[in-house]
Amino acid sequence: MADVSRRGPNIQGPRTSGRGPAGGPKPGGTSRPASGGGRGDGGGREEGQGGSAIAAVPWYVGAYFDDAPPGHRYFMYLPFWQQRDWSKIKEGKAGVLRDMGKIRGHIHDTMTELARRQCAIGEAMGAERIEAVSISPFATGLGWEHPNENGFAFLHPYGLPYLAGSGVKGVLRDAARELAEGRAGGTHGWTLLAVTELFGPMPEEIEKPEDASRGALQFFDVMPEIAGQGLGVDIMNPHYGSYYEGTSTPHDAGSPVPVFFLVVPPGSKFTFIVDCPRDHRLSQDLRANWRAMIRAAFNHAFDWLGFGAKTAVGYGAMATHKPESAAQAGVARGQKFGVDGKPAAASMSSQAEEAVWDKAALLLNPGTGEIKASFHGKTTAGLKGREADAFRAALGDRANKLKKDRELKNVAVRVRIEGNMITLLGLVTPEE
Repeated sequence: MADVSRRGPNIQGPRTSGRGPAGGPKPGGTSRPASGGGRGDGGGREEGQGGSAIAAVPWYVGAYFDDAPPGHRYFMYLPFWQQRDWSKIKEGKAGVLRDMGKIRGHIHDTMTELARRQCAIGEAMGAERIEAVSISPFATGLGWEHPNENGFAFLHPYGLPYLAGSGVKGVLRDAARELAEGRAGGTHGWTLLAVTELFGPMPEEIEKPEDASRGALQFFDVMPEIAGQGLGVDIMNPHYGSYYEGTSTPHDAGSPVPVFFLVVPPGSKFTFIVDCPRDHRLSQDLRANWRAMIRAAFNHAFDWLGFGAKTAVGYGAMATHKPESAAQAGVARGQKFGVDGKPAAASMSSQAEEAVWDKAALLLNPGTGEIKASFHGKTTAGLKGREADAFRAALGDRANKLKKDRELKNVAVRVRIEGNMITLLGLVTPEE
């Protein structure tokens, strides 16, 4: 049989085995010579790694993956390995992740076109479309196995970040159930029966196999349109690693080991598409109102639940307003956004007025400590930090009930209304 093995330009003699060319680099390397710490070995030497970080790929794959989507680089061409013994690099991981998360040229075009295709399909089906902008970093798929210790959800074969439709459905089901139970100051038409009809029964609610149903709603995968030049890198710094591993008690003498993970940066656009192909099987009331109900559920999810991973510490927060384009809104990495999704420097309105909500419901987010007030379908922005602490102090004994039930009804509060922004100012005093 003829020898059809490829040879690199600098290789002398035939290939002697499947492990690489004679006299050539180790498996995963390439025949292209390394120079000056640049990318020369398989997968490329990562800049800032002193020429030691390479990808574990065959030599003939090449060395330059700058034009590959971040998902391909993260799973197939990750330069996390030391050439001398193929052990993981111990330093410089943040730089590697930051470099491989860049979205360049044709990759950006692919990202945009995928989002547009989703919208076009949804429009052709008559589906409901909800546009949102992230106001905090977004992460998903962190539990997937990966050499980085934290995975990330990329849609293959495109290698671009995405939020699975099943994940959207799970968050919206929780939001709809909370509305149906009256835990958000108003049901907006939701009942527990409507939750079951639209989302399907939960496994524990199914008595017989024939009772199983996926529900009437259908949720599309979401393709984020990323703001800036690519993915960001955040850090977790666990201080009690040995305790979590069950080998020690918690103490302050341990050495934290930073763990870096990828995020979609704030200011990125998320377009949610929801269809109801089984609307003919719904009751007349649900057929007429499911769109308004699903929008109310999204608003509640944006305000209180979040999407993706680590929502309890503020990741995945979104707002419904989205500027026409990132360029027009001046979006850049690090841009601060308000609760409405507009850049913080933007003025909501020149007109503001104060009002009293005499029978408002106070809502507590136990994960973030935020306190909001809701009244006749309107909800204020959340109080955080010292403002929330001061408000709880003003509540006195009622603060314990709010902490226990996460809701406190029939409370008189003062609010400021400025355009679409409603700010919770404080409690109404007896003198008022």
